[in-house]
Formats: sequence, C-alpha cells, structure tokens
Amino acid sequence: MRNNNITSLVLVILLILVALYVVLPVQHPAWLERSRSSDPNVPRDILDLKLGLDLRGGTQVLLEADLPEGRILAEGDINAAKTIVENRVNGLGVAEAIVQAQGENRIIVELPGVSNPEQAVETIRSTGQLEFVDPGGATLASGMIINTTNHPNAIANAQEAIASGAIDPASIPYPDQVFNTAMTGNVLSGAVAVPNELNQWLINFSLTSAGSEEFFAYTSSHIGQPMAIVLDGLVLSAPTINGAISNSGEISGQFTQAEAESLAIQMRYGALPVPLKVADIRTIGASLGQDSVNSSVRAALVGLVAVCIFMISIYRLPGLLAALALLAYIIFNLAIYKLIPVTLTLPGIAGLILSLGMSLDANILIFERLKEELRNGRSLRPALEAGFDRAWPAIWDGNLSTLITCAVLFWFGNTFGASSVKGFAITLAIGVVLSMFSAIFVTRTFMRAALVSGGQKLMESRTLLGY
Repeated sequence: MRNNNITSLVLVILLILVALYVVLPVQHPAWLERSRSSDPNVPRDILDLKLGLDLRGGTQVLLEADLPEGRILAEGDINAAKTIVENRVNGLGVAEAIVQAQGENRIIVELPGVSNPEQAVETIRSTGQLEFVDPGGATLASGMIINTTNHPNAIANAQEAIASGAIDPASIPYPDQVFNTAMTGNVLSGAVAVPNELNQWLINFSLTSAGSEEFFAYTSSHIGQPMAIVLDGLVLSAPTINGAISNSGEISGQFTQAEAESLAIQMRYGALPVPLKVADIRTIGASLGQDSVNSSVRAALVGLVAVCIFMISIYRLPGLLAALALLAYIIFNLAIYKLIPVTLTLPGIAGLILSLGMSLDANILIFERLKEELRNGRSLRPALEAGFDRAWPAIWDGNLSTLITCAVLFWFGNTFGASSVKGFAITLAIGVVLSMFSAIFVTRTFMRAALVSGGQKLMESRTLLGY
C-alpha cells in the first residue's frame, strides 16, 4: 500500500509540473510553434491561451444566403459555404476565429482581434468565382463589370451599387453582351500575393495537372490576343497572351497589398456555392474585452479564496489538502484549455467557475462519509478508504447527469450557432471530468501521504477532521 501511494504521489507531482510548464508563460520549444490553421504560413504557439471575441475584442458577422428570385437553396450548400468561409478566415491569419452554421441559410463568423474588419468581411463573403474570359474582340479593362457564361447576373447584382453611386455606370460598357468563360478558378492549385520589383502587388497562381493542359490548350491557340481575368463579374485585368502557359502565371491589376492578399485567399480556397450577404455585424472593443478578463479573474480569485477558507475551517487538515487539490485542478484545467485548444469566452469562464464548486462537492461527500465511518468505530486508515469508495457512486451519478446536460447544451450550441452556449458546455464538461480525477485521485493521494508522514499525531481523528 505504501509503495503504491508513493508511486501515486510522484505521478501527481509530475502531472502538476507538466501542467505548470504548459500553463506558465515560459519559453517553449520551437516545434510547438506550428500552425493551427490550414494555412502553413500562419505559425502560432499552440500553448497560447485562446481568447474568444468577447474577451479579446473583434467583429462578429452574420452572413445569410442571398439567392436570386426563383432559386432554391440546395441541400449541403450552407455547409459547403461554411467550410470555404472557414478556410478563408484561416487564410487571413485570424487566430481563434469561430465559424458556425446557423439554421438552414445563415453562417456566424467571429473574428477576434482583426485589424481591418471591413476587408476581412469582404474577403469571407465574396462569392469568389474566378473566370478566365474570352473578350471575343471587345475591349475589356480592369474595373469593368461584365456578364459571363458562368456569372450571367453580374451586372444585375451591381445595380444596387450603381443606384447608390458606389459604381460608375460607365464601368458597364457591354450591358447586353454575355462573354464566354474559357476556364474557371477550378484549374488553380494555389495562389499567393507577392510584390514585384517595382513594389506593385500581383498574384502568382499555379495550375493543377488537368488545369495545366486546359490552360496550355487555350493560351497556345490565342497567342497575341487578350484574355480577361474576372472575379464575380468584375474585370481584374485583361492582359495579352504572349506565350503558351502550362504551369503557372500571374495576375496584375493595380492592387493594394490588402486587395491582393484577399484575392489570393479567395482563389486559393475556391468559390462559394451560394452568394452571401451581411445580415448583421457588430464590433466589440479590445478594452471592453480586457475589462471582461479582469472582472472574470477577480471573480474566480474571490470564489477560490472563499471556498478554500470554508473547506479549511470546516474540515481542518483534509480541507487544506482539498484546497491544494483544487489548485492542482485549476492548473490541469488551464493546461487542457491550451492543449486541445479551447477558445475561452465569458460563458466558458462561467463554466470553469461553476466546476470549481462542483469539484469541492465531491470532496465534501467524501469527508462527510469519512466522518460517518469514524463515528461507526472504524480506525482512520480503513475509514479513509471506505469514505472514498462509498462516496464514489453518489459522485458519479451527480457528475454523469451534469455531463449529459453538457452534451445537450453542446448539441444546441453547435446546431443553432450559439457559440456562447457551446463554450459554456465545453468548459463545464472538462471541469466535471477533471473534478472527479481531482477528488478521487489527487485528494486521496494527498490524504494517504499525510497519514503516512504524520504518524500518530495525524491518527487522531478529531484533530484531523475537526469534529
């Protein structure tokens, strides 16, 4: 028994040390700095604590399917659009972003800490239908709006902007002509924004194997002729084909850096299957988020000190050991949040604080059961083991019902785009699981170690338990 307890104590101490290494802001090895997104150019230390929109500040956007009259939203379109939007957000390098489908025709996007929310929103909502168009003898230039065979409603979609004065009617030189789409963006395998030697921004693109053949066949038969590069009906540029292109090419068009990077992201992750409009947008300031963090930390510290005082005053030494186990429990929670990682929000912090109290519930059940065993005449060591063993069914039943509730809340939050409900469910579930580990394993190990190291003085049950 003693050897087993020494092994358990060493294991607990090692777990606490590892968790502290994860939690504390110390220098971590370089191999931990890897991307958490699908874009390998966005490295992040995976041991950074991820803060949500309400704690870090940022922008929340509600996107809604914007279908032309008579068109019905196809099954799976919103989920496909969600995946593409998520890829675009990751390509922007926005850390801890959340993208969720809401209902049958909406997508919620949370962008913590974005420096240019307008550009980010335009990047994620733009249809992103790239086309290589045959001008057919017409003169096309960047800035023009045209109808194409793959985008026949481009001009109609621009009418509202024209009426508001945002678009010059002169940018629509061929209102009744539909231009032939030679190829779409499906021929691309990648795209990246780069500056040239004059510090002008352009997009270098590469082609798939099938796209290379298609591109080579078209460009080799149209040398000396223009080819328009069109995004959602807007002509980006209309360069002359100087030679056959088979593997890669470039797009120029007087882009700013932000415009070039936005376009490259849209090209890299494909076109949305359904047009999206911004149904609602709200911004949370970083200062408000920091105030929320400070208030949450104060609330957690006050609650922690209060429960520790309560446990020590009621249960004396076991209460002190339970308080130490509670500190270990908090360290384990934070380590898990960093390793999964969990995006921490205000409701998530509420789930953590609630789980603190539930962790002590288990210890109270154990200690009260231990008192009963002592009153029934058992000596301290058998009473200790019996107290833990006989309190376990009640602890398991209570925590199981909470975990079921967490599963229901998670499903609700995931299905209806309620990220705050989902965050609360995740942190509460993690806390419940760790609370069982803390109460049954960590506190029990500390209690056994105290009995062994304290000798006869700690065998006095009334001194030990305070009753």
